[in-house]
Amino acid sequence: MNRTLEIGMSRHLAGEDLPMHEEYYGFVEKPFSLTPDPKYLYKSESHANAFDLLQYAIRRREGFVVVTGDIGTGKTTLCRAILEQLDRKTFTALVLNPFISEDDLLRLILQDFGVVSRDEIKRGRLAGVSKQELIDTLNEFLLSLLPLRAGALLIIDEAQNLPRQVLEQIRILSNLETNKEKLLQIVLVGQLNLQDILRSPELRQLDQRISIRYELKPLNHEESAAYVAHRLTIAGGGASVSFTAKALDLVYRYTGGIPRLINLLCDRALLGGFSARTNRITPEIVAVAAAGLDMAKRRPTLFGWMRRRAAAFAAGAAAMATIGAGLMYGVVALQARGTVSEPAPPAVIQVAVPRPVPLQPALADSTAADPAGQQAMQAPGSADPGIIQR
Repeated sequence: MNRTLEIGMSRHLAGEDLPMHEEYYGFVEKPFSLTPDPKYLYKSESHANAFDLLQYAIRRREGFVVVTGDIGTGKTTLCRAILEQLDRKTFTALVLNPFISEDDLLRLILQDFGVVSRDEIKRGRLAGVSKQELIDTLNEFLLSLLPLRAGALLIIDEAQNLPRQVLEQIRILSNLETNKEKLLQIVLVGQLNLQDILRSPELRQLDQRISIRYELKPLNHEESAAYVAHRLTIAGGGASVSFTAKALDLVYRYTGGIPRLINLLCDRALLGGFSARTNRITPEIVAVAAAGLDMAKRRPTLFGWMRRRAAAFAAGAAAMATIGAGLMYGVVALQARGTVSEPAPPAVIQVAVPRPVPLQPALADSTAADPAGQQAMQAPGSADPGIIQR
């Protein structure tokens, strides 16, 4: 079976004349594409918190926000989903290429805000304009938004790759403000090492301006399964193909809940299901797909183990609390009816403890020579006065 799957998948990947597996399953579009389509954003607990926090920061016009996360956790998709939710009174600029100069950053921001056109930049109209003139032009535009009750938002993706001088330029842009509010909201989105970069001594002034920080987490086991179902449904094929529970378990073990890796593995698994002409994705199909992608099973992390244990403990504690509350309610109800009386205090029982009698020399010698006899002479449960029982 594995060999058949491998041959079928290799033929498909080699570009032979075979129908696309999306067509076979009846999908309207690719369910596991790697492009950051905002409609495919699955709001896990962490992603939903980040989404709500960003919306809150934008409404309150917080000056600086930083969102970090591991590679492939869906940071870019989250940014695009946020941009789709904004109203027309919020002008936006999205920077996807961090390897730019300070002047290029300013030109790109002015272009996204609509102050200058792309054709003007291509024709070199701004080539002789100084950096200070670009900043002044941006400041004038931002001030013109105030009477309209409008705002401006700048989102920079992959911010961990920004040169230090560009980060310093961003700090200067954060100084564009009135006596009451910031004129430009800035959201830096990057990988986990972005926090370490911002905390470096030379960027201390920038780091102190950050009002909100959030770290995006991978999906947990249950969220990973829901993520797969969510994307299948959005693509229009949720009823035509299914992953078994064990197959989804294997998907999580190979990907660790990283959405990008889930997309890669599930897309290859659908190809394997198409090659086998089945609408049921099994663990065997997932394993062959993972081998083709050179994926290895991830070891469960200590954090994940503690999280699962804490969840189990919380569930058990909640159940015990419910049972205890029920028992207490029953006792109180019976006492109210007069069927249960208050318990009487326990009676005091006095026990006379005999004094130990010293062994006779002859008896002592005989018991020392015969340990079994000594154990037989000793009463069950009694203890030698010189020995502390534990």
